[in-house]
Amino acid sequence: MAKVLIIDDSKMSRRMLRTILEGIGHEIVGEAGNGEEGLTLYKELTPDVVTMDITMPEMDGIKCLQEIRGIDPAAKVLMVTAAGQASKLMEALKSGAKDFICKPYEPEQIINAVKEVLK
Repeated sequence: MAKVLIIDDSKMSRRMLRTILEGIGHEIVGEAGNGEEGLTLYKELTPDVVTMDITMPEMDGIKCLQEIRGIDPAAKVLMVTAAGQASKLMEALKSGAKDFICKPYEPEQIINAVKEVLK
């Protein structure tokens, strides 16, 4: 199964993603509460997949995505963010995000999106 890094400023969101992904056998190798921590952990942990919020303190998800893709152009990053951020989501996709999921979401949406990016 995949090594996953969760980057989200909401502890509850991180816990929900951890529960869903561990439930299907993935290993959560790290969690970060902002983009700067996430970038540092990405370099250390080299995860197979990253789930990332867009709106976060320190460094937002778009900037963090761009930095990660600068280090690793093959990085598989899934944006998991609040609905109503269409322009930000388009920017994320242009910056190399593999997919996006709007909160609130169903566990199946996360499971299917992770399966897709791992193909």
